Amino acid sequence: MNCTVSIIIPALNEEGNLADAVGTVLGAIGSRFADYELLIFDDGSTDRTGVIADELAAGNQHIRVIHNPRNMGFGYNYNRGVELARMEYVTMFPGDNEIPGEAIRTILNVVGEADIVVPYISTPAVRSGSRQAISATFVALVNVLFGLRLRYFNGPCVHRRSLLQSIPMRTHGFAYMAAILVRLIRSGCSYVEVPMPLQARQHGRSKAFKLKNIVSVLRTLGELFWEVRVTERRKYAGAVRRIESRA
Repeated sequence: MNCTVSIIIPALNEEGNLADAVGTVLGAIGSRFADYELLIFDDGSTDRTGVIADELAAGNQHIRVIHNPRNMGFGYNYNRGVELARMEYVTMFPGDNEIPGEAIRTILNVVGEADIVVPYISTPAVRSGSRQAISATFVALVNVLFGLRLRYFNGPCVHRRSLLQSIPMRTHGFAYMAAILVRLIRSGCSYVEVPMPLQARQHGRSKAFKLKNIVSVLRTLGELFWEVRVTERRKYAGAVRRIESRA
């Protein structure tokens, strides 16, 4: 591809996963893009994650490291990464190495087929039953509220940086990507969905499903509904444009 990509990699206490996650991403990038950069966010880690990130950057000029003084969360790291990004496309792959290289390659292979690449989990059984149930409920709720039919809202979507810069990005909680997708898709941007198999975490535990995060998600959806369906409904009245992948 002649296009370029910025990949954000947030990591909170991922000393056992980060190096492998970066290796997986680099292997998936290969020669697919004219240029690339990795933005590793050491998100207030208390282990050796920050040291490992700096070591990785010392060995690869395409890697930049941002050390957050405290834990800021996925949404903040993504939004800040978009601000710092220099390339044409932007995406994010977590530093827990949960997404295998083949899945990342599948996602990157369809960049350019639509305005947005939207991955969905094709191996839900690698996650606990409770997490699957919460995720399915969230997907159904967002689809009903905003008249969409997406299979997943929290994956490592790929956007043109210019599109991200055209919308408000105020959400720092776990619904940050859903808010972005709703705004862009309801504005008329096209999207293509691709399957994304996951693999079990090798080290540590997921930090996603805590009570404070669930409360944050509900508040975000309420505010988003008021914006998209009430105060700015004409702005978000575009036709939903789903593209079938050629891959």
